[in-house]
Amino acid sequence: MTESLDGISTLLLYGAMGIYAISFIAFALDLGRRSASVGSVESGAQRIARARGGAVVTLDRPPAETVVRESRALRVGVGLAVGGWVLHLGAGVLRGIAAARVPWANMYEFSMTGTLLIMGVFLVLLTRRDLRFLGAIITGLVVLLLGISTVGFRVDVVPLPPALQSYWLVIHVLVAILGTAFFTVGAALSVVQLVQERRESGAAARLRLPASVPGAAALENSAYRVIIVGFIFWTFTLIAGAIWAEHAWGRYWGWDTKEVWTFVIWVIFAGYIHARATRGWRGSRSAWLAIVGYSAVLFNFGIVNVFFKGLHAYSGL
Repeated sequence: MTESLDGISTLLLYGAMGIYAISFIAFALDLGRRSASVGSVESGAQRIARARGGAVVTLDRPPAETVVRESRALRVGVGLAVGGWVLHLGAGVLRGIAAARVPWANMYEFSMTGTLLIMGVFLVLLTRRDLRFLGAIITGLVVLLLGISTVGFRVDVVPLPPALQSYWLVIHVLVAILGTAFFTVGAALSVVQLVQERRESGAAARLRLPASVPGAAALENSAYRVIIVGFIFWTFTLIAGAIWAEHAWGRYWGWDTKEVWTFVIWVIFAGYIHARATRGWRGSRSAWLAIVGYSAVLFNFGIVNVFFKGLHAYSGL
């Protein structure tokens, strides 16, 4: 029964990956087409200005009447992302039923649940703000991470190690994954912010972005708000981890590699929030610091978990 459920879970996960991949293509096609349309509008305005002997003015946004309508590819991308998430959720639930526990006891299960929440947070945020221009980045990253996990981290269902047999597993890991999901969206916004800044400054004159993409300042503000939410979750991750460590090993802190890197990530994002709020770190410096913080998150998950030994070595490999 366990192997059967796990096999169905794997098939559902492969199905979700395939749908996410098609969703990525749809989002990318939409970005390409709308960016090209913006370019053609601006080029037309420049040709008219030259014909009249006037000065050439490059618009940050095309006039309202020239904005390209929402494309079918964009709607398809969102719809497929939702459909893929449903299959993804089914894969996680069946893996948990097969294991008779929460499905995050090894790297394969961490990856499955982590990417599920990354996509889930993105879809929830879509109901509050139009962040569909991030669709290609989020779906592409999720497909990449799931591909790596299914090829390199796939393991059969096994019982929990004694140290993980605690309700703190649910609390500690869940808030850590939620923090990671919000950091992911914040980093994606920061990447687009850097691109938008180069376009607005004229450093990349030929660079085009759809008219629906906000300006660099608005992107930075959105990234800041999302990262603050992630930072709150990550702070609780540290606190819950320390309490769990005292229950499991009789000490709150032991300078284990995983503990150190979790704290390093906290320091980087604390520095990001402090520098932006009190030191006036705005623009590209703020964006790069957010990206560095997210790179530390990926290093902590993909490198420390696999290649560093310690009390937190639960990769399952």
